[in-house]
Amino acid sequence: MAEPFTIYKMTILYMLDKAGFPLSNTQLSNFFLEKDYTDYFRIQEVIGELVDSDLILAVTTHSNTQYSLTAAGKETLGFFKDKITDGIEQDVKAFFEENKLDFRQENSTIADYYKTTNQKYAVRCQVRSDGVNVIDLTLTVKTKEQAETICSHWKQNNEDVYAYLMDILLK
Repeated sequence: MAEPFTIYKMTILYMLDKAGFPLSNTQLSNFFLEKDYTDYFRIQEVIGELVDSDLILAVTTHSNTQYSLTAAGKETLGFFKDKITDGIEQDVKAFFEENKLDFRQENSTIADYYKTTNQKYAVRCQVRSDGVNVIDLTLTVKTKEQAETICSHWKQNNEDVYAYLMDILLK
């Protein structure tokens, strides 16, 4: 049997392959913690090694990191998929069945900010569906605090903002 560290790596690659969209650090970690496979620190070590090996790609915003499978990761999974037991495959399948809609919702609503050349902050708020932007809104604000507030409120209010804009623009 493969060592646990290898199994954890293959499980993460398998999860990213089966999800079909990026997963957050929290989503990956929760699987291992809920199933009592290992502890949080070990998972962070495994994720770090997968990123360093270019088997997964990390995209970080100010408050979240999402991971996706690279071509090398998919190839590696193909070579070592036999390291994943039927039990782990079933656990992953059950985990996705329980959480996939929540994962899609969490991963489709994105907000991030950056400092502009004129010392203000641009806040980019997006809602994606099937890889296509439904809304892509960039606002400029004066302070970092304003930018952070908009980012934190976007997840809760994006549907209302979208509905309001559509209502006003389609009159």
